[in-house]
Amino acid sequence: MNIEVAYGLLLPFLGTTLGAAMVFLLRGEMPSWVQKLLLGFASGVMMAASVWSLLIPSIDMTAESGGIEWLPAVAGFLCGMFSLLIFDTLVPHQHLDSAEPEGLRSNMGRSSMLFMAVTLHNIPEGMAVGVVLAGAMTGAGDITMAAALALSIGIAIQNFPEGAIVSMPLKESLRSRRKAFAYGVGSGVVEPLAGLITILLIDWLQPILPFLLAYAAGAMIYVVVEELIPESQSGRHSNVATIGVAFGFALMMLLDVALG
Repeated sequence: MNIEVAYGLLLPFLGTTLGAAMVFLLRGEMPSWVQKLLLGFASGVMMAASVWSLLIPSIDMTAESGGIEWLPAVAGFLCGMFSLLIFDTLVPHQHLDSAEPEGLRSNMGRSSMLFMAVTLHNIPEGMAVGVVLAGAMTGAGDITMAAALALSIGIAIQNFPEGAIVSMPLKESLRSRRKAFAYGVGSGVVEPLAGLITILLIDWLQPILPFLLAYAAGAMIYVVVEELIPESQSGRHSNVATIGVAFGFALMMLLDVALG
Protein backbone atom coordinates (compact mmCIF):
# COMPACT_ATOMS: atom_id res chain seq x y z
CA MET A 1 0.00 0.00 0.00
CA ASN A 2 1.56 3.30 -1.04
CA ILE A 3 2.02 6.27 1.25
CA GLU A 4 -0.80 8.32 -0.31
CA VAL A 5 -3.34 5.57 0.39
CA ALA A 6 -2.10 5.32 3.99
CA TYR A 7 -2.50 9.08 4.40
CA GLY A 8 -5.97 8.90 2.89
CA LEU A 9 -7.06 6.21 5.35
CA LEU A 10 -5.49 7.76 8.45
CA LEU A 11 -6.28 11.46 7.99
CA PRO A 12 -9.96 11.12 9.02
CA PHE A 13 -8.94 9.11 12.09
CA LEU A 14 -6.40 11.80 12.98
CA GLY A 15 -9.16 14.42 12.79
CA THR A 16 -11.29 12.43 15.24
CA THR A 17 -8.35 11.90 17.60
CA LEU A 18 -7.42 15.59 17.69
CA GLY A 19 -11.04 16.52 18.28
CA ALA A 20 -11.38 14.04 21.13
CA ALA A 21 -8.20 15.51 22.65
CA MET A 22 -10.11 18.75 23.24
CA VAL A 23 -11.44 17.06 26.37
CA PHE A 24 -8.04 17.78 27.96
CA LEU A 25 -8.01 21.44 26.88
CA LEU A 26 -11.57 22.66 27.42
CA ARG A 27 -13.05 23.06 30.87
CA GLY A 28 -16.73 22.58 31.56
CA GLU A 29 -19.32 21.80 28.92
CA MET A 30 -19.07 22.95 25.33
CA PRO A 31 -21.31 26.02 24.75
CA SER A 32 -24.52 25.13 22.97
CA TRP A 33 -23.91 27.56 20.10
CA VAL A 34 -20.43 26.12 19.47
CA GLN A 35 -21.80 22.59 19.39
CA LYS A 36 -24.51 23.59 16.92
CA LEU A 37 -22.01 25.44 14.72
CA LEU A 38 -19.82 22.34 14.59
CA LEU A 39 -22.73 20.02 13.88
CA GLY A 40 -23.83 22.28 11.03
CA PHE A 41 -20.28 22.41 9.68
CA ALA A 42 -20.05 18.61 9.69
CA SER A 43 -23.40 18.41 7.89
CA GLY A 44 -22.22 20.78 5.16
CA VAL A 45 -18.98 18.87 4.59
CA MET A 46 -20.78 15.53 4.32
CA MET A 47 -23.42 16.86 1.91
CA ALA A 48 -20.84 18.40 -0.41
CA ALA A 49 -18.65 15.28 -0.26
CA SER A 50 -21.65 13.13 -1.16
CA VAL A 51 -22.29 15.17 -4.30
CA TRP A 52 -18.83 16.11 -5.62
CA SER A 53 -16.76 13.17 -4.39
CA LEU A 54 -19.29 10.35 -4.73
CA LEU A 55 -22.44 10.91 -6.81
CA ILE A 56 -20.91 12.90 -9.68
CA PRO A 57 -18.00 10.42 -10.12
CA SER A 58 -20.54 7.57 -10.02
CA ILE A 59 -22.57 9.13 -12.84
CA ASP A 60 -19.48 10.02 -14.90
CA MET A 61 -17.97 6.54 -14.49
CA THR A 62 -21.17 4.86 -15.68
CA ALA A 63 -21.45 7.22 -18.65
CA GLU A 64 -17.87 6.45 -19.71
CA SER A 65 -18.58 2.70 -19.64
CA GLY A 66 -21.64 3.13 -21.87
CA GLY A 67 -24.19 2.20 -19.20
CA ILE A 68 -27.37 3.93 -18.10
CA GLU A 69 -25.64 6.74 -16.25
CA TRP A 70 -28.34 7.44 -13.68
CA LEU A 71 -29.12 3.83 -12.72
CA PRO A 72 -26.18 2.88 -10.42
CA ALA A 73 -26.26 6.33 -8.82
CA VAL A 74 -29.97 6.20 -8.00
CA ALA A 75 -29.95 2.53 -6.95
CA GLY A 76 -26.81 2.91 -4.85
CA PHE A 77 -28.04 6.09 -3.18
CA LEU A 78 -31.35 4.51 -2.15
CA CYS A 79 -29.66 1.31 -0.95
CA GLY A 80 -27.26 3.38 1.15
CA MET A 81 -30.11 5.32 2.72
CA PHE A 82 -32.20 2.25 3.54
CA SER A 83 -29.22 0.23 4.77
CA LEU A 84 -28.46 2.90 7.38
CA LEU A 85 -32.17 3.03 8.23
CA ILE A 86 -32.08 -0.71 8.98
CA PHE A 87 -28.89 -0.39 11.05
CA ASP A 88 -30.38 2.58 12.89
CA THR A 89 -33.46 0.53 13.70
CA LEU A 90 -31.58 -2.54 14.92
CA VAL A 91 -28.34 -1.37 16.55
CA PRO A 92 -28.72 -0.12 20.17
CA HIS A 93 -27.55 3.52 20.35
CA GLN A 94 -28.45 6.94 21.72
CA HIS A 95 -28.02 10.41 20.26
CA LEU A 96 -26.66 13.40 22.16
CA ASP A 97 -29.95 15.31 22.05
CA SER A 98 -32.12 12.35 23.05
CA ALA A 99 -33.03 11.04 26.48
CA GLU A 100 -34.22 7.71 25.08
CA PRO A 101 -32.09 4.99 23.41
CA GLU A 102 -32.93 3.69 19.95
CA GLY A 103 -32.60 0.30 18.28
CA LEU A 104 -33.13 -3.08 19.93
CA ARG A 105 -33.38 -3.14 23.71
CA SER A 106 -30.04 -3.45 25.44
CA ASN A 107 -28.44 -3.24 28.89
CA MET A 108 -25.72 -0.93 27.59
CA GLY A 109 -25.10 2.29 29.53
CA ARG A 110 -25.62 5.78 28.13
CA SER A 111 -21.91 6.29 27.42
CA SER A 112 -21.76 3.08 25.41
CA MET A 113 -24.96 4.04 23.57
CA LEU A 114 -23.50 7.42 22.62
CA PHE A 115 -20.34 5.66 21.44
CA MET A 116 -22.39 3.28 19.28
CA ALA A 117 -24.33 6.16 17.72
CA VAL A 118 -21.14 7.88 16.53
CA THR A 119 -19.49 4.62 15.47
CA LEU A 120 -22.58 3.73 13.41
CA HIS A 121 -22.39 6.88 11.32
CA ASN A 122 -18.60 6.74 10.99
CA ILE A 123 -18.85 3.52 8.97
CA PRO A 124 -20.20 5.18 5.79
CA GLU A 125 -17.53 7.90 6.05
CA GLY A 126 -14.80 5.26 6.18
CA MET A 127 -16.39 3.37 3.32
CA ALA A 128 -16.64 6.54 1.25
CA VAL A 129 -12.92 7.25 1.69
CA GLY A 130 -12.06 3.63 0.88
CA VAL A 131 -14.18 3.52 -2.27
CA VAL A 132 -12.72 6.75 -3.64
CA LEU A 133 -9.16 5.67 -2.80
CA ALA A 134 -9.82 2.33 -4.49
CA GLY A 135 -11.14 4.13 -7.56
CA ALA A 136 -8.01 6.26 -7.70
CA MET A 137 -5.74 3.21 -7.31
CA THR A 138 -7.42 1.33 -10.15
CA GLY A 139 -7.73 4.36 -12.41
CA ALA A 140 -11.50 3.98 -12.58
CA GLY A 141 -13.24 6.89 -14.29
CA ASP A 142 -11.72 10.29 -13.66
CA ILE A 143 -11.04 9.70 -9.95
CA THR A 144 -7.55 10.92 -9.10
CA MET A 145 -5.50 10.39 -5.97
CA ALA A 146 -5.68 14.15 -5.39
CA ALA A 147 -9.49 13.93 -5.39
CA ALA A 148 -9.35 10.99 -2.96
CA LEU A 149 -7.04 12.92 -0.63
CA ALA A 150 -9.32 15.96 -0.89
CA LEU A 151 -12.17 13.81 0.40
CA SER A 152 -9.97 12.47 3.22
CA ILE A 153 -8.98 16.00 4.21
CA GLY A 154 -12.61 17.12 4.18
CA ILE A 155 -13.72 14.17 6.32
CA ALA A 156 -10.79 14.80 8.69
CA ILE A 157 -11.79 18.45 9.11
CA GLN A 158 -15.38 17.55 9.93
CA ASN A 159 -14.22 14.73 12.23
CA PHE A 160 -12.35 17.22 14.41
CA PRO A 161 -15.48 18.88 15.81
CA GLU A 162 -17.22 15.51 15.79
CA GLY A 163 -14.55 14.03 18.06
CA ALA A 164 -14.91 16.97 20.44
CA ILE A 165 -18.71 16.73 20.44
CA VAL A 166 -18.48 13.06 21.43
CA SER A 167 -15.79 13.28 24.10
CA MET A 168 -16.94 16.46 25.89
CA PRO A 169 -20.35 15.14 27.10
CA LEU A 170 -18.78 11.79 28.01
CA LYS A 171 -16.33 13.59 30.29
CA GLU A 172 -19.20 14.47 32.61
CA SER A 173 -20.87 11.05 32.61
CA LEU A 174 -17.66 9.00 32.86
CA ARG A 175 -16.00 11.41 35.32
CA SER A 176 -12.70 10.83 33.56
CA ARG A 177 -11.02 12.83 30.79
CA ARG A 178 -8.92 9.84 29.75
CA LYS A 179 -11.92 7.54 29.39
CA ALA A 180 -13.83 10.20 27.45
CA PHE A 181 -10.83 10.63 25.15
CA ALA A 182 -10.59 6.86 24.66
CA TYR A 183 -14.29 6.68 23.72
CA GLY A 184 -13.88 9.52 21.25
CA VAL A 185 -10.83 7.93 19.63
CA GLY A 186 -12.45 4.50 19.60
CA SER A 187 -15.48 5.81 17.73
CA GLY A 188 -13.17 6.87 14.90
CA VAL A 189 -11.22 3.60 14.58
CA VAL A 190 -14.00 2.14 12.45
CA GLU A 191 -13.29 4.65 9.65
CA PRO A 192 -9.82 3.47 8.56
CA LEU A 193 -10.93 -0.14 9.09
CA ALA A 194 -13.97 0.28 6.84
CA GLY A 195 -11.83 2.05 4.24
CA LEU A 196 -9.12 -0.63 4.35
CA ILE A 197 -11.62 -3.48 3.97
CA THR A 198 -13.14 -1.73 0.95
CA ILE A 199 -9.70 -1.34 -0.67
CA LEU A 200 -8.74 -4.98 0.00
CA LEU A 201 -11.94 -6.16 -1.69
CA ILE A 202 -11.62 -3.86 -4.68
CA ASP A 203 -10.80 -6.69 -7.14
CA TRP A 204 -14.26 -8.10 -6.48
CA LEU A 205 -16.00 -4.76 -6.05
CA GLN A 206 -14.58 -2.87 -9.03
CA PRO A 207 -17.38 -3.88 -11.46
CA ILE A 208 -19.92 -2.22 -9.13
CA LEU A 209 -17.76 0.76 -8.14
CA PRO A 210 -20.29 3.36 -9.42
CA PHE A 211 -22.95 1.69 -7.27
CA LEU A 212 -20.65 1.68 -4.23
CA LEU A 213 -19.82 5.36 -4.64
CA ALA A 214 -23.53 6.21 -4.63
CA TYR A 215 -24.17 3.77 -1.77
CA ALA A 216 -21.65 5.61 0.39
CA ALA A 217 -23.28 8.91 -0.57
CA GLY A 218 -26.72 7.66 0.45
CA ALA A 219 -25.40 6.39 3.79
CA MET A 220 -23.72 9.73 4.51
CA ILE A 221 -26.82 11.74 3.59
CA TYR A 222 -28.87 9.51 5.90
CA VAL A 223 -26.59 10.43 8.80
CA VAL A 224 -26.92 14.13 7.96
CA VAL A 225 -30.72 14.06 7.70
CA GLU A 226 -31.40 11.67 10.58
CA GLU A 227 -28.84 12.85 13.12
CA LEU A 228 -26.72 15.91 12.45
CA ILE A 229 -29.32 18.38 11.18
CA PRO A 230 -32.01 17.53 13.80
CA GLU A 231 -29.42 17.86 16.59
CA SER A 232 -28.14 21.16 15.19
CA GLN A 233 -31.62 22.65 14.74
CA SER A 234 -33.11 21.74 18.12
CA GLY A 235 -33.48 24.49 20.71
CA ARG A 236 -31.71 27.85 20.43
CA HIS A 237 -28.94 28.99 18.06
CA SER A 238 -30.31 27.11 15.03
CA ASN A 239 -29.19 29.99 12.78
CA VAL A 240 -25.61 29.39 13.92
CA ALA A 241 -25.93 25.79 12.74
CA THR A 242 -27.14 26.99 9.34
CA ILE A 243 -24.05 29.20 9.03
CA GLY A 244 -21.94 26.14 9.87
CA VAL A 245 -23.62 24.18 7.05
CA ALA A 246 -22.84 26.95 4.58
CA PHE A 247 -19.14 27.09 5.47
CA GLY A 248 -18.78 23.30 5.65
CA PHE A 249 -20.41 22.80 2.26
CA ALA A 250 -18.36 25.57 0.66
CA LEU A 251 -15.08 24.28 2.11
CA MET A 252 -15.64 20.69 0.92
CA MET A 253 -16.71 21.91 -2.51
CA LEU A 254 -13.59 24.08 -2.71
CA LEU A 255 -11.32 21.18 -1.68
CA ASP A 256 -12.81 18.81 -4.22
CA VAL A 257 -12.75 21.25 -7.14
CA ALA A 258 -9.37 22.78 -6.34
CA LEU A 259 -7.53 19.54 -5.45
CA GLY A 260 -9.50 17.04 -7.50
